[in-house]
Amino acid sequence: MTAQQSSFVLEHLGVLAVRGVDARKFLQGQLSQDVLGLRADQVLWAGLHNPQGRTLALLRLVPQGETDVLCVTPRTLLADALGVLRKYLLRAKATLTDESVLWQIVGLADDAALARAPGSARHADGRILWRHASDGRVLALEPRRAAADGATEAGVATKANVATDASTASRLAWLRADIAEGIPELTVQTSGEFVAQMLNLDALGGISFNKGCYTGQEVIARAHYRGRVKRRAQRFALPAGELPAPGAAVTLADGRSAQVLLAAPATSTIEILAVAPTVEGDTLALRLSYPLPE
Repeated sequence: MTAQQSSFVLEHLGVLAVRGVDARKFLQGQLSQDVLGLRADQVLWAGLHNPQGRTLALLRLVPQGETDVLCVTPRTLLADALGVLRKYLLRAKATLTDESVLWQIVGLADDAALARAPGSARHADGRILWRHASDGRVLALEPRRAAADGATEAGVATKANVATDASTASRLAWLRADIAEGIPELTVQTSGEFVAQMLNLDALGGISFNKGCYTGQEVIARAHYRGRVKRRAQRFALPAGELPAPGAAVTLADGRSAQVLLAAPATSTIEILAVAPTVEGDTLALRLSYPLPE
């Protein structure tokens, strides 16, 4: 990504807030991550699953204080995620709210931002930065008022380039970078289609195998311990042509069938992240090698 594409708002992402004295305890029983062990200086992946172990949404968990958690996830899945979680809320002392209007998520592609956020970091203006990928990109969660006022730190982003640099080229560059790094995202079309490991959630550090029970845990644990995951999200290149939609089935050059998660046009091809059968020695599989915060 170029300097001109160094920072822009990722409008497709929203924020689901879980607040209250029982917030973490409640999420502990619903998500694949060890929420009770989430430290103040961490931002970690987690999955929300149905009882069959299929992933309904991928979340980035951002802690706030000792109890509250902000869950960053695509806006198109947020209402459904809220509905699923509310079914299990029962008497827990917690509230579930769509707070997307209060926050914005900014993608930062400069190494300086990464240096200030080796894992995740909090700032006086309320912004939270964390590592997104090994290529130097960072995500920042910031209150919309602070963003509107142009709150910055050491030139990481300015009001002008954060508010206006949301061009198609920038979004495509970010998407291609996610595909190259093997970072998945679910959509309405792919929600509920895949077991967590098919999305590489284990490689992302988004599954705790010793935290105890949560919805879908038995299926996910069985796939882990019995080694039954034969399909994984991998990066492939397709011939130039019509862009396949998320969830579309495509046939790869070697005859394998794959189901598309993300797709982006490149110079002479279409780059996709798709769930496909794994093949020994496949050089396009699992680019998830960046260090996770400890």
